[in-house]
Amino acid sequence: MNASPVMPLPKTLATILQQTRELRHAYLVGDCVRDWLLGMPVTDYDIEVFEIGFPELLRALSRWGRAKLVGRSFGTVKLRVGDGLTLDVSLPRRAFAANAKQAGDAAYDPGLAPAGAAARRDFTINALLYDPRQQRLLDFVGGLRDLEGSVLRHTSEAFAEDPLRVLRGMQFASRFNLVPAPETIALCRQMIGAYRQIAAERVWEEWHKWATQSALPSAGLRFLVETGWSRHFPEIHALKGTPQDPEWHPEGDVFRHTCYCCDAMVRLPGWQEAASEAKAVYLLAILAHDFGKPDTTQSLQQGKRLRIISPGHDRIGARRAEEFLRRIHAPKEIIRRAKPLVKNHLAHLQAPTDRAVRRLAQRLAPETIASLTLVMSADHMGRPPLPAIVPASVRALEQKAASLRVVQAAPAPILKGRHLLRIGMAPGPAMGAVLSAAHNAQLDGAFNDLEGALHWARCHLAPADGAAPPPGPRSRNGGSTNNDIVGKL
Repeated sequence: MNASPVMPLPKTLATILQQTRELRHAYLVGDCVRDWLLGMPVTDYDIEVFEIGFPELLRALSRWGRAKLVGRSFGTVKLRVGDGLTLDVSLPRRAFAANAKQAGDAAYDPGLAPAGAAARRDFTINALLYDPRQQRLLDFVGGLRDLEGSVLRHTSEAFAEDPLRVLRGMQFASRFNLVPAPETIALCRQMIGAYRQIAAERVWEEWHKWATQSALPSAGLRFLVETGWSRHFPEIHALKGTPQDPEWHPEGDVFRHTCYCCDAMVRLPGWQEAASEAKAVYLLAILAHDFGKPDTTQSLQQGKRLRIISPGHDRIGARRAEEFLRRIHAPKEIIRRAKPLVKNHLAHLQAPTDRAVRRLAQRLAPETIASLTLVMSADHMGRPPLPAIVPASVRALEQKAASLRVVQAAPAPILKGRHLLRIGMAPGPAMGAVLSAAHNAQLDGAFNDLEGALHWARCHLAPADGAAPPPGPRSRNGGSTNNDIVGKL
């Protein structure tokens, strides 16, 4: 916890607060206060202003930059000033509309006291206010106590007015490693039926924060199970109680394994250093990697031992992953990138031949073998008390991919349409078929340079009279040399 009693503010923000008479009852609230107390970087500043109405607030803020009313129902004005600073300035909310699909409609009340406004916020850790004039913290609901104790607790019964707050609880638990208070779990259980009131885009917003900002993703997944809200995400709900073979999975059922895997993923440097969208893809892929097990798990007698197996769960899991991602309204690009990672997460169990690795890189596109090995590593690390190490099979795949130069991308086609034109093929639909066949041959190792590709093409483009083309001298990789053709390309 930050021991400093004074919250540092950007110079422009301090000036606005000091020199704007209409902001004499303004307080810093929410995320910025919480993150400052946690010693985390503060990038966004939320301000709540009391004893003022919208017209007066807009006029006052417009003196400093572009002030835009985000929505009268929100009670928020977004202010952009010249030095790039953006502020969200809001009026205190008294109540939320029953239909949260209308983007969290709120009835604002300029006359509401700070203590009353704090009680209408979602969680106590987000209900702390900072008075920039007196340079002191205002805590009306025990937020500081809960922040110090890593407890996620709702502020009041008003929490139930907005069901989105349950999903916010999911991502807050994961981002800050919080333990939900029993009374908060109980209240969320009472709100299960309100899920459908949440606007689609807001469901994704909360999952996106879980997937890109989590410090302990399993805390949010456990929150969903404990509150009963996992039933709104049946692919996750079905993992609970699905057994695994104890020899390979001593950690327990598939849900426990998935929790460990997600926590392992966010500890990997490859995830931590990735861009935001890539982080979402990787964490959602490891979340979904065993979604196929509930459909495929069975017991099989092998000699004297009863084994638990899940044949084909990677293939079924890819379909379940897509269904889940569509249900949480993930963007199409996220789905396109995550699905092949789920479908191929067992590829390291096969011998990493040149052909197999080239074709794996092709199947993963637009993702890569580099990102797949992150999923594979997290999968292997999610099996305590087994050692949390990268398995030798994954290392072997990485090494083979590096030797073939396909770690970061699938092999690009060597043979292009322009090459076929220059060796005499007429434009038309047949050209596309030849190029596709050539790329497949390339992936199979038939050639690895332009010289070999040209020889392959000449052999597959029979002259009009049906006579086979002359093979020509052989190159090192089995292709022919044709200096006249190569010199023109």
